[in-house]
Amino acid sequence: MTHKERVLAALHNQPVDQLPCQDGMWPETRTRYEKEGVLLLGEDDCRHFDMSWRAGGWLNSTADLDFKEQILEETEETVLKLTGNGAKLRWWKKKQGTPEHVDFTVQERPAWEATIKPHLLKLDRRRIPFQNYRSNKALAQVEGRAFCWSGVAPFEQMHPVCGHEYMLMGMALDPDWVKDMVNTYADFTIMHMETLFAEEGLPDFIFFYEDMGFKDKPFMSPAMYQDIVQPGHAKLFDYAHSKGCKVMVHSCGFVEPLVPGLVQAGMDCLQAMEVKAGMHMPRIAETFGGKIAFCGNIDIRKLEANDRESIKDELRSKILPVLKSGSGYLLHTDHSIPPGVNHDTLKWFFDYGRTVTS
Repeated sequence: MTHKERVLAALHNQPVDQLPCQDGMWPETRTRYEKEGVLLLGEDDCRHFDMSWRAGGWLNSTADLDFKEQILEETEETVLKLTGNGAKLRWWKKKQGTPEHVDFTVQERPAWEATIKPHLLKLDRRRIPFQNYRSNKALAQVEGRAFCWSGVAPFEQMHPVCGHEYMLMGMALDPDWVKDMVNTYADFTIMHMETLFAEEGLPDFIFFYEDMGFKDKPFMSPAMYQDIVQPGHAKLFDYAHSKGCKVMVHSCGFVEPLVPGLVQAGMDCLQAMEVKAGMHMPRIAETFGGKIAFCGNIDIRKLEANDRESIKDELRSKILPVLKSGSGYLLHTDHSIPPGVNHDTLKWFFDYGRTVTS
C-alpha cells in the first residue's frame, strides 16, 4: 500500500499493511537535530521520517487584514502587541509558547458586531494561501502521500477575538452571541475553502484544530457544546463530507465528554488525545470503536525518557485495543515532539510503531 492508501484506509476503519504515521517537531527540536548533524539544515522532516501525509491551506482568520500590528510594550524577553482582532497579546521573544491574553476589544456582543463580524462576511483572497496549498498538494501526489487541508474551526477562531474567558462567559450569559460567532466563522471558512478547492482541487481529507479542553475537563459542558458549538461543527463537517473528504479533529486537553457530540456532528477521526490531560484512547474506543478512527494518544513523556521498552509497551497497550475495536489508527504522539526526544528515539518510534498492527 502507498502512504495515501494507508491513510484513507485507516480513516475508513479498514485494515492496513502498516500504520500510517505523522507528527511535528518543536522548532527547538529541529534546531537540536540540525546542530547534531542528524537532520540537514532545512531538510524536509516529512521525507526524512517517511511520514504519511502533508498539509496546507490554513486560512488567515484575522478580522482586519489591513491593520498593522502595533507594539505596545517591549522588554528583553517579551513583546506586547495589538492585533487585527483587537486583542492585546504578550508573546515570548526567544521561545515558542501560547501568548498571554492581556485584553480584548471584544468582550460582549456589540463590539463583535461593530468591529469584527463585518470583516468576515465577504470573500477575501488574501486569506487563502493558494501557493502553499498547491505546492504541498503536488508534492504529496508525487510522493504517494496523502494530502489534507488543515486549519482552525470556530472555537479556535473565536478566542483570538475575545479570549477564552469572555467567550465562555458569553456561552453562559449570552449564548446567542456566541452562536452567531460560531455560525459566522463556519460560513466564513466554507466560503474560502470553496474558492480554494474550486481553483486548486480537493484534498484527500480535512483536518480541523479545536483545542477545547484543559487538564481533566473540557472548556464547556457537553450540553453547551451541543447547543452552541456543535451546529457550526456539523455545518463544516457536512461540507467536508459533501466533497468526499473524511474529517479529522485535533483537540488538546480532556475532551472525552465532548466526543459524543463531535461524533454526532460528523467527526470521522479524533486526533491528539493528550494523556497528561486525562485522555485514554482504549476507553473511548470501547464506546466508539468502529464508528470513528483514532490518531495519537501515545504519551510524549515516554519518548522524552528515550526508553524503547517503555515506548513499545505504550504503543502496544494503546494501539492494539483500538484496532481490535474495529477502528482505524494513525500513528502519532499525544503532542508534538519536544527537544528532549533523541533523534534515534524518534526514528525508531516511527519505524517500530508503524508495524504494530497485531
